[in-house]
Amino acid sequence: MSERNKEHIRRVIEEVYNRGDLGVVDEVAASDLVIHASSQDIRGRDGAKQYVAALRAGFPDLHIIIEDQIAEGDMVVTRWTARGTHKGDFQGIPATGNKVQLAGTDIDRIVGGKVIECWAHVDELGLMRQLGVVAS
Repeated sequence: MSERNKEHIRRVIEEVYNRGDLGVVDEVAASDLVIHASSQDIRGRDGAKQYVAALRAGFPDLHIIIEDQIAEGDMVVTRWTARGTHKGDFQGIPATGNKVQLAGTDIDRIVGGKVIECWAHVDELGLMRQLGVVAS
């Protein structure tokens, strides 16, 4: 079960985030999905699709690399590194052309083969520094 759940999260990262295939969200996420991000809770498949679409609009070359994964029972912990170029509006910040790299860790709970809950921990301050919004 744990290995299958890790594969499930690898699919989410590769197909949804890296390729931008939002249709896959319907296959991998529960309808009542909740993503607990630091600034807000993102609810449902449509909320997840909007989140990923906004992220990829700001960083169209977004690529996430899985650094480590640990799974136990219905939980998967994934430590990742994301890279991309700020080529579009992101959270009200006009494109800077800056290349960014940020680290994060997600804890996903999978029930019935679908992600039902995610706790996302992302270095948002580091991202804002790289975009020049916050002084280093």
